[in-house]
Amino acid sequence: MTFQIFKLRVLAIALCMMATVSINAQETAQMQALIGQSLSKVNPFKPETMLNSIAELKRIDAMFPDSIQPKYQMALQSLNFSVMNPHAEHTENLLTDTEQTINKMELMEGADLSDVCTLRGFLYMVRIVQDPAQNGQRYYMDVMQNYEKALRINPDNQFAKQLQQKFVEGMKQAGK
Repeated sequence: MTFQIFKLRVLAIALCMMATVSINAQETAQMQALIGQSLSKVNPFKPETMLNSIAELKRIDAMFPDSIQPKYQMALQSLNFSVMNPHAEHTENLLTDTEQTINKMELMEGADLSDVCTLRGFLYMVRIVQDPAQNGQRYYMDVMQNYEKALRINPDNQFAKQLQQKFVEGMKQAGK
C-alpha cells in the first residue's frame, strides 16, 4: 500500500515537472514570436516605426518580466533609435529608460554580461553622438572599457566587435 502511494506521488511529481517544462517552452515560443512580430515592423528610415516597436517590446516585457530577451531587444531598439535621432523629442527619455533596463539586466540570473557591457558601451556612445564636444572626453573611456570588457567575457561577441570598430573609426574621423 505504501509503495503504491509512493509510486503515485513520484508519478504526480513527474507529471507536474513535465507540465511546467511544457508551459515554459510554450511561453518562450510565444514571447519569441511576439518579439519577432514587433521587430519585423521596424523601418530604420521611419523613426515612428522604431518607437512603435519599442512600445510593443515594453508590453512584451511586462508580459514576461523575468525574461531577458524583451529587455535586451527594447534596449537595443532604443539605442538604435537614439543614435540615429540623437536630438529627437523622445531620445532623452528612451536613454534614461534604457540605462535602467541595462541595470536590471545586469542583476538578472542568466544574463549574458558580455551583452550587458555591449549595451552599456553603446549607451555611452550615443551620449557622445548627442554632444561630441561636451561628452566625448567624458564618456570615451566608458565606451572603450565596456566594449573591451564585453570582448574579454566573450571574444566571439560580434556586435561588441562591430560597435567597437565603428566607435574607433568615428573617433579617428572626429580627430581629423
